[in-house]
Amino acid sequence: MEYVGILTQQSRNNARSVLLLCLFPCLVVGLLYLFCYLFVWLSTPGSGYPASAFIPYANVYFVHWAPYVLGGVAVWFVIAYFANVRMIQSATGAKPLERKDNKRVYNLVENLCISQGMKMPKINIIYDDSLNAFASGINERTYTVTLSKGIIDKLDDAELEGVIAHELTHIRNRDVRLLVISIVFVGIFAMLAEMSFRWLIYAPRPRRNDENNKGGGIAIAMLLALVVAIVGYFFATLMRFAISRKREFMADAGAAEMTHNPRALASALRKISGDPNIEAVTRDDVAQLFIEHPGKQAMGFLGKLGGLFATHPPIEERIRILEQF
Repeated sequence: MEYVGILTQQSRNNARSVLLLCLFPCLVVGLLYLFCYLFVWLSTPGSGYPASAFIPYANVYFVHWAPYVLGGVAVWFVIAYFANVRMIQSATGAKPLERKDNKRVYNLVENLCISQGMKMPKINIIYDDSLNAFASGINERTYTVTLSKGIIDKLDDAELEGVIAHELTHIRNRDVRLLVISIVFVGIFAMLAEMSFRWLIYAPRPRRNDENNKGGGIAIAMLLALVVAIVGYFFATLMRFAISRKREFMADAGAAEMTHNPRALASALRKISGDPNIEAVTRDDVAQLFIEHPGKQAMGFLGKLGGLFATHPPIEERIRILEQF
């Protein structure tokens, strides 16, 4: 196998991830146009019209609704993007960890940051005996490494250093910012699907003898919105998972380079795989940030097809690669 340097691989993965991320707004625009076209087609009485006949009318609807949809998505994105730190901290129950609380952890993080010329991130702790960790934040002011009490107590210094280095690599490579953006976009499609579904359930039904009334048009529109939102959520989720899988391998490689001890991280991952479940974390979008996402590895369900929905590569594969360094 051809050797590829870490910097080269970082550049390749960053380019691929940016490409995937750019597909999110393209997906919004494409699905909006599909909705407009299908709405015109289903709302037109009679049949036998060529497909091209609906395009001018679809264009009119698209031009009218695009500013509202894209504006709403943009506002939603900005709010969710800058509120992510508080949201993640609330979802995980994490608390700040100061030097006086645990000098061992603080010194490990500080020494690694000094060796890499990085500004030291905040350190949080989750009071749970399971073993897991994650990095979060969108800039130097908010970058945070969060460790569970279990991972601090049950790993030796070399293993814990490897885990911290893995999370610092996520910060150094801007993985955390990219994942936050992808989580926000997936959340937009999820909310649109839920709103459409609720409208279909509770919206007033049109009278049977008045199929062309306003209520019928609204029902068609919301049914289409539900279908389009589900399709968008499906593809957006696949994109998010693909971004996450690529980044985990890079973070493992970065930790091996940072600590010069890849076997320590391999040993830590082996211990983490035995008990990674943090009870306080119930949101799947937040759980994917962790070094190990229980039940979401690329293995099992229908072989490779199941791997499409995995946020992390198989931990056995990660351990095998680290032990070959």
